[in-house]
Amino acid sequence: MSGLTAALEAAESGAQVIITEKAPYLGGRVAQLHRYFPKLCPPTCGLEINFRRIRENPNIFFYTMAEVTQVSGSVGNFEVTVNIKPRYVNDRCVGCNDCTEACTAWRVNDFNYGLDKTKAAYLPFDLAFPQKYVIDDAACTGDCGQKCLEACKYEAIDLGMKPQTLNFNVGAIILSAGWELYDATRMDNLGFGTVANVITNMQMERLAASNGPTGGQILRPSDHQPPKKVCFVQCAGSRDENHLSYCSYICCMASLKQATYLLEKDPEAEAHIYYIDLRTPGRYEQFLWKVRDEERVKLIRGKVAKVTQEPGADKVVVVAEDTAIGDKASATFDMVVLAAGMVPSTKAAPFPLPLSYTPDGFIIPELLPKGVYAVGTMKGPLDVMKSNEDATGAALMSLISLSRR
Repeated sequence: MSGLTAALEAAESGAQVIITEKAPYLGGRVAQLHRYFPKLCPPTCGLEINFRRIRENPNIFFYTMAEVTQVSGSVGNFEVTVNIKPRYVNDRCVGCNDCTEACTAWRVNDFNYGLDKTKAAYLPFDLAFPQKYVIDDAACTGDCGQKCLEACKYEAIDLGMKPQTLNFNVGAIILSAGWELYDATRMDNLGFGTVANVITNMQMERLAASNGPTGGQILRPSDHQPPKKVCFVQCAGSRDENHLSYCSYICCMASLKQATYLLEKDPEAEAHIYYIDLRTPGRYEQFLWKVRDEERVKLIRGKVAKVTQEPGADKVVVVAEDTAIGDKASATFDMVVLAAGMVPSTKAAPFPLPLSYTPDGFIIPELLPKGVYAVGTMKGPLDVMKSNEDATGAALMSLISLSRR
């Protein structure tokens, strides 16, 4: 979202802008949310407006499934090399879904964080931009692709599509690669991947979303039944020297928000939130007070030590410190949601330019080369609103650097 904001602000000020996106669609993590702060509206509202602004602006060129592989030069004269993976679907695509119906291969749905599967020929999500299908060549085996080709009446399937390399000369660069969810399987005491009905906070977003794997119904993965009692585990990996040493900023607010999802869907459900500290900066304090006053929300100050499977059942047993009684206590839940932390995308894949990073992988903005600007979660954990504010500032600075050429 911060990348789209920076691109639009710069383009609408008269600059020519090139957007490169690694995914098959624009919108980043925001597109995967059910609701986002501060208005708690669906992301389709803001994204749809931005997509329309992109379509109507001749100054913007965008490339999906594209990755920057090399950068050289200096402010006012950067040479940028971009590799584009084949989509195997061309611009004739009308989104008719015939290729998906004909496709015989399946893939794990990464948009829904592995909660379901799609065909190898798929549309990333219902409101994806561009509204164009893609064929996953890793999943498409045998004559799968040929069946898609034969099914398409619009000659939109191009199985001979090859990778492309494009080169651009640009005056300024804005880094907005976003963030990844911390790998919850690394926290073996919290049971993700080994205990049924332990999910991450982003999986919870997808369960609540109307375009998610359950059509907006919050159902536990093991038996697709609505959970009546859900445990939210805060700081799952964050503020932990063995995992992420920093606070991920958004996790407390996300869990409070997701507790409201649960209560809205089921008048009999209750949410138990285990926390170290509840961090809801600025205006979000009022949201905390509202959720805290809900009778069906229980806030327990204490760190979760262990999550295990109840023997012979789909329920989950949580052992946690409870500072109110000064001892460990055990409780049983229908489902557990881990508030997994935020990791900058550059942690695993640094940008192809000599940049300075913190030990946690965040870019140090003061040490960026002239003409290069990092926005949003590239510099530290942020919410959508602050990321967009930061992106507007980066767009302004990039325009200033261009004016000095």
